[in-house]
Amino acid sequence: MNRIFKKTYLLVSGLAASFVAQTALAQDKMPSYPLITHNTYFSIWSNTDKLNESTTKHWTGKDQSMLGIIKVDGNYYRFMGASAVNYRTILAATDEKSYSSQYQAETAPADGWEKPGFNDQGWKTGTAPFGDERASKGTEWRGKDIWVRRKFNIAELPKGRLMLKIYHDDEAEVYLNGQQIAAEGGANGDFETVALSASAKSNLKVGENVLAIHCKNTGGGSFIDAGLAEEVLSKDDEAVKLAEQTSVKVTATQTVYNFKAGEVNLKLTFTSPLVMSDLKLFATPVSYITYQLKSTDGKAHDVQIYQGVSSNVAVNTPSQEVTASKYSQNGLKLLKAGTVEQPVLQKKGDNLRIDWGYVYVASSTAGAKQYITPEGDAVSAFMGAQAGTATATGKQLMLNTVLPFGKVSAAPVSKFISVGYDDIYSIQYFKTNLRPWWRNTAGATIEGVLSDATKNYAKVIGTCIKTDAKIYQDAVKAGGEKYAKLCVMAYRQSIAAHQLVKSPEGDLLFLSKENFSNGSINTVDVTYPSAPMYLLYNPELMKGMLTGIFYFSESGKWNKPYSSHDLGTYPLANGQTYGEDMPVEESGNMIILTAAIAKVEGNANYAKKHWKTLTIWTDYLAKAGFDPGNQLCTDDFAGHLAHNANLSVKAIVAIDAYGELAGMMGDAVTAKKYKAMAKEMAVKWEEKDNAGDHYALVFDNKNTWSQKYNMVWDKVLGLHLFPQKVYDTEFKYYLAHQNDFGLPLDSRKTYSKSDWILWTATMADNKADFNALIAPVYKFATETPSRVPLSDWHETTNGKMVGFQARSVVGGYYMKTLRDKLAAK
Repeated sequence: MNRIFKKTYLLVSGLAASFVAQTALAQDKMPSYPLITHNTYFSIWSNTDKLNESTTKHWTGKDQSMLGIIKVDGNYYRFMGASAVNYRTILAATDEKSYSSQYQAETAPADGWEKPGFNDQGWKTGTAPFGDERASKGTEWRGKDIWVRRKFNIAELPKGRLMLKIYHDDEAEVYLNGQQIAAEGGANGDFETVALSASAKSNLKVGENVLAIHCKNTGGGSFIDAGLAEEVLSKDDEAVKLAEQTSVKVTATQTVYNFKAGEVNLKLTFTSPLVMSDLKLFATPVSYITYQLKSTDGKAHDVQIYQGVSSNVAVNTPSQEVTASKYSQNGLKLLKAGTVEQPVLQKKGDNLRIDWGYVYVASSTAGAKQYITPEGDAVSAFMGAQAGTATATGKQLMLNTVLPFGKVSAAPVSKFISVGYDDIYSIQYFKTNLRPWWRNTAGATIEGVLSDATKNYAKVIGTCIKTDAKIYQDAVKAGGEKYAKLCVMAYRQSIAAHQLVKSPEGDLLFLSKENFSNGSINTVDVTYPSAPMYLLYNPELMKGMLTGIFYFSESGKWNKPYSSHDLGTYPLANGQTYGEDMPVEESGNMIILTAAIAKVEGNANYAKKHWKTLTIWTDYLAKAGFDPGNQLCTDDFAGHLAHNANLSVKAIVAIDAYGELAGMMGDAVTAKKYKAMAKEMAVKWEEKDNAGDHYALVFDNKNTWSQKYNMVWDKVLGLHLFPQKVYDTEFKYYLAHQNDFGLPLDSRKTYSKSDWILWTATMADNKADFNALIAPVYKFATETPSRVPLSDWHETTNGKMVGFQARSVVGGYYMKTLRDKLAAK
């Protein structure tokens, strides 16, 4: 680092430290902590409160290890990641090796089917795995129940913990030599390693064994496959102590940890510069890891920092072979890794990780050393017991960087590395493969991007500090401290559930993925709750969520008189793949969000481009929106619902919003017609849904209730459709029906959606009512036992995740900030 650059950085980092110390702009407790967050594939998190208590993971929960060790005067302290764990296969599953076993489907077998001596000669023999289209190399099974018996021999008993490796959809009971060793609920979507008890391990014997499984398909897909492995711990870790973590703080763009390692303090900062006002910076697929050190005892200490980044960042499964190399370019020392196969855009679905393109680690530090090892040898190589290599091909490799700090005294000294990802092609859009946004610049290369990121480091950090302050201060002003901290938690998560590309027509596309939902791409009813954050901080990104849906209709590829639900299954946006339409839901969403863009920008130019389509959708709502038939809404997990009062509100608001747009475009006749229609519907709605002390979930059952979160747009857009009496009545009822972790979605269940609670809270016209609904959501976000990137679907009685994680919809937390901004116009 040259002297000028170093001096600039120290000034910036000093400002950052001062700002964090003087304000409460940071959150210190999250269910999972963002480390590197750019898009749905390049997204690494820590699921424990202490960074060195667990392996860092992709948002799906799969290991993507980043290992950090500080060496102080010959002593080693681990500050990031967990001890290296390898697994020795005892009984291979099909991700490693094909096998056959006995099975029986649908008809329950006789008692004792799980025991070694059971006579299974009448059973069929089939090639594993067993299931739906995912079992294309195995045996088809799409029924309700399957029983599998697999015989195998071992020559010696394992010394380490016995692990079950299993992929189940849905429920699975697993037996080893007649004794049940596991019961797995639901569907896990991919192979998962489960630690077994010592008593389970004791069932294993030298010679022949039987692994028996009963899988029950409760609905949807079907799949079962399993194997066994032995956990093998690295002996080198015995010489490594744990650094003492003293704090963690999370801002919109940065996560900052502080550690004590002997007589040296380490401040560790992860920065993903997701600054929405600067699309070039926003789209740069590079995060910084900064290490700031200082002595605490007045003495100088000899210090080195070791940072490892696993090649698992670039694979879907750890069994995939990768190639890695070391080289120098543009004054940078670089490490690079990616799969040998490089199946670009060959996989689609939900619980998947990228297995094409390359992960990079870059350093400009003089004297920095880089090398490659197997993941399990990383620690021993740093300690000098083994040598690394400049190139390697294998599985689960580690990209290793050692930064020399020399003598560290009381004056803080900082160095950083950059971690980047080049996915080459990001999205397939109606059969055309699109490159990531940053590659739209002629001659752009990942080495050039990494070089620019290094040169602009101080400037970028300064921009991030300003962004963090603005995000927090806007939210505090709108809703107070707890609300602001929820917004901070949502910021990077929401953005990193999208990818930014340019369409063949030259339009910006900001395409979401339905993380841990169904894997759809550009789902309209995911865009809808996400919208407030983007309407606030860059409406171009908001347009980028709508443009592809408009194109789908306007190109003639979608010819129904209402909006589609999605554009496909991520990352293939070739047309809707969701099995059922949501006509009122999606049409209402598109119209409302287009009107919101016009309100934010002060003109209807974007709406004018799509006026014919908006008119078709609005006319559909005029006919079918007031009293919706038995169709799905965005809360499709709750099932079909006819006469949905909240969905009716959406249609009414959308019709009025269309009238507003017509007025902005100078068409007073159309504006008058549709606004009058909406007003008439709103009056009729109040009469039809009135249940006395509340308004019903459905028109035909006054003993039901629901959050009317769609009504928030009446306030946000200033439409004045519903009288204050409706809001006052609803709020009084809501406050009497809250649980410890929030307001239930409706009277059918006690679960809720946190994004909708914040929308409902935003309808409040006084701070007390708003805060009363916000506080239990904050309690959920900070106390939930579900340690995953923030779930938006949780149980209000115990705070546990019901489903969904790491989704973009938490951008909806910003609705109160949006309401206040538009009210001030």
